[in-house]
Amino acid sequence: MKILGISAFYHDSAAAIIHDGKILAAAQEERFSRKKQDATFPKKAIQYCLEFAGFSIDELDAVVFYDKPLLKFERLLETYYGFAPKGISSFITSMPVWLKEKLFLKKQIYDGLKEIEDYDKKELKLLFPEHHLSHAASAFYPSPFQKAAILTIDGVGEWSTASICLGEENKITVLKELHFPHSLGLLYSAFTYFLGFKVNNGEYKLMGMAPYGNEQSENFKKYLSIIKTELVDIKEDGSIWLNQSYFKYATGLRMVYDKKWEKLFGFSRRALDTEVEQFHCDLALAIQRITEEVVLKMAIEAKRITGADYLCLAGGVALNCVSNGKLLDHNLFKDIFIQPAAGDAGGALGAALAANYISFEQERIAEKETMQSSLLGPSFENFEIKNALKKHKVIFEEYSNDDELFEKTAQLISEENVIGWFQGRMEFGPRALGNRSILGDPRSTKMQEIINLKIKFRESFRPFAPSVLEEDCSEYFDFEGKSPYMLLVRPVNKSQLLPIPADYQSFSMKEKLATVRSKLQAITHVDNSARIQTVSETTNVRYAKLLKAFKKLTGCGALINTSFNVRGEPIVCTPEDAYNCFMNTNMDYLVIGNLILDKKEQL
Repeated sequence: MKILGISAFYHDSAAAIIHDGKILAAAQEERFSRKKQDATFPKKAIQYCLEFAGFSIDELDAVVFYDKPLLKFERLLETYYGFAPKGISSFITSMPVWLKEKLFLKKQIYDGLKEIEDYDKKELKLLFPEHHLSHAASAFYPSPFQKAAILTIDGVGEWSTASICLGEENKITVLKELHFPHSLGLLYSAFTYFLGFKVNNGEYKLMGMAPYGNEQSENFKKYLSIIKTELVDIKEDGSIWLNQSYFKYATGLRMVYDKKWEKLFGFSRRALDTEVEQFHCDLALAIQRITEEVVLKMAIEAKRITGADYLCLAGGVALNCVSNGKLLDHNLFKDIFIQPAAGDAGGALGAALAANYISFEQERIAEKETMQSSLLGPSFENFEIKNALKKHKVIFEEYSNDDELFEKTAQLISEENVIGWFQGRMEFGPRALGNRSILGDPRSTKMQEIINLKIKFRESFRPFAPSVLEEDCSEYFDFEGKSPYMLLVRPVNKSQLLPIPADYQSFSMKEKLATVRSKLQAITHVDNSARIQTVSETTNVRYAKLLKAFKKLTGCGALINTSFNVRGEPIVCTPEDAYNCFMNTNMDYLVIGNLILDKKEQL
């Protein structure tokens, strides 16, 4: 079966292609269009997937869209009716778009495919699984588990905002759902908005801000109580009820009623890019703890009703690495698989897999995880890289021997240089996993500030993740498992920590940032945690060899790994993208294929 999956028209449009259940290629449209979170029809991503697989549209057994637009339209109509007369301005704004475009989604898909190549429309089979089924399929079918509980949590699909499913062989059974407007994802996004970040983009910033909160402070305790008393009722099974008198997302163009929240918490909504105060951090920590509590309760319920030994996670909330780490600590399941493209982009892959195993009833034999380390995007040969760089009159040094390239790069990193690292196939999902990465020395006391302010042009409080050799992970972190997709936060080992002042918790954000607290200072967050990526030669051979070269040189088997982009832009896709990002930042070197570019030598 040759199946193309598509997600589009909301945010993070993407395409994925599979053949007899094998994942061949997947990519987000933003990487090609260079428009962050591009929601348009993923024409370029589809073109890439078809070209990589060598299939024409006529050869496809099905094209699958990741949700049911008519069911979503029904939810919108019922919501507006239920809340009337509230939301009239939002209704007037959104209905023309739905009536003109989204109700005619089939036509948009047909027309979009026609722009790629000619095909026989009569022979094209279009399928529309439900949104949360696509999420569930994206997590279960690539997992190594023959039977597993599946937990999907996000903002909202059609009606569902969270689901518990049971995956067995090639089947997925939906057992329990939480419905709109009650949503953990939307609750977290409401706080994202109130704390001054963009919804559907800044949730990870909120997660990064939370550790600056003080759990012992009166503010934190007060905020936690207010949230549980006024905003959300948490049930024992993890289901939640949100007090809609405080939320505006159901019928409005904003997330919350600003004045009500201002009265509730005692301060007004933080404006974008204004200074972060301690009370902001305390509130961020409070909603993070609420999120962890709800996810844990949902997982306990999933265990209870499925009896499964394994768990699969997907949906945007599955990208909350801190919550995932806390869930792991409770040892509810023997193992957990988290879809690396857990958000809507991964829905494209899930839609294709759902069609393969559910609609077409193909056999599934789970033996090992099949995401191919999420390296599913385009790659470029050295001659393509050199051709792309010719017009810029680039000066470079070429290495015919890979080991020499890795040794030289390791040396440059050890000298506190910031390296753009562009190798092999691009990653699918929001994390750079060692092919489109910016790298640095984790031992440096100044590297976090340098990369944040001079390279990424982003908030100084944002932490960086470490890539660590799989075999060395337990030496640096309180973790003995595998985390190839950078989706688990774990404590830094005490052996790596340095003494801190007794009153450290009372420090301001700037004071905490300035405190040297670890031998791996640049990747140790202020709460002594890190978002880990484990690397081995079976997951990414070139990246693993670079890590080994760095360890041989310095004795340290870890590197800073952050995505190869600047704030507001998607991760780089092509050699041209990489060169532009390199030249428009204070990066020191670009290692692209087997070429090394020194910034000082460029025109």
